[in-house]
Amino acid sequence: MILEAVKALKGHKVMIIGDLMLDHYLIGGVERISPEAPVPVVQVKDESYLLGGAGNVARNIADLGGKPLLIGAVGTDRNGEVLEDLCGQAGLSTRLIQDGDRPTTVKTRIIAHNQQVVRVDQERVGPLSPTEMDTLFIILEENLPDYPVIILSDYGKGFISKEFMDRFMPMVQSRSTPPLVLVDPKTVNYDLYQNVDLLTPNTKEASEGANLPVSGRDSIIEAGRAIFRRLHCRNLLITLGPDGMALFEGEGSIRHIPTFARKVFDVTGAGDTVIATTALGLAAGMDLLTACTLANYAAGVVVGQVGAATATPADLEETVNELPEPQVTFWQE
Repeated sequence: MILEAVKALKGHKVMIIGDLMLDHYLIGGVERISPEAPVPVVQVKDESYLLGGAGNVARNIADLGGKPLLIGAVGTDRNGEVLEDLCGQAGLSTRLIQDGDRPTTVKTRIIAHNQQVVRVDQERVGPLSPTEMDTLFIILEENLPDYPVIILSDYGKGFISKEFMDRFMPMVQSRSTPPLVLVDPKTVNYDLYQNVDLLTPNTKEASEGANLPVSGRDSIIEAGRAIFRRLHCRNLLITLGPDGMALFEGEGSIRHIPTFARKVFDVTGAGDTVIATTALGLAAGMDLLTACTLANYAAGVVVGQVGAATATPADLEETVNELPEPQVTFWQE
């Protein structure tokens, strides 16, 4: 069944709305300390750029065979041009709003001998201007009928704001067949996510959203119920790292999906992979449990690679063939 689900992903459409950013890597070695200050001098040997934030979510969908539409904002600067070029190279359809008042968000990581020395962020956090917000909603009105599933990819940079949600949710809910709305949450914005179809926090985000410590099964269930009370979301998927996932289909049905990771090198971007795979599965007509199980396989693939990696259908098929069927258990019926 899971192998059939992998094949079913191809060609389905998902819209991604959210914070775009550029991941910039400077990689080299350290052979001396600076005479100007007690800091290492990194001799750069390699430089690369990758799509970060909502762009990485869209890249995951494209690499799984889906058809993403990426909607976000970039600055009128060189980094914005680099980001647009990367979207083109990844085969992404985009509707990018150019914002001359703020720079493209860039995270520069300086790495020496496989260790991060420092990270430098260039960004300005805040909502879109009223004019840009109007432009965004013209884009949404034009494209909404073609996309059965929407991901809100919130990294707390301001694109997903109260002003946005106050217009977006009524627009979605007014449609005769509303698209499903999935959110990868940022703790600072939790109260914005009222009535969404699926929220996908990790353990830390679930703890902060519920205002409760989360450690074992009972506390996960309690935190999930607190999030339902706070947000009235329809479903909830709490990712538990090496312990798999807890899927709440409403408050009444809670199931545990074990992890499929054989080895863990880097959890960077695993949350992006989970929401991307789940959304594409739902767009393909899968039930939520099947879509989340597939997402768990995909996450197991990407944590075995270094950096913000993605999974392909071939990766998933190989993993499914090598590993036993997951033993999904009910935590509550």
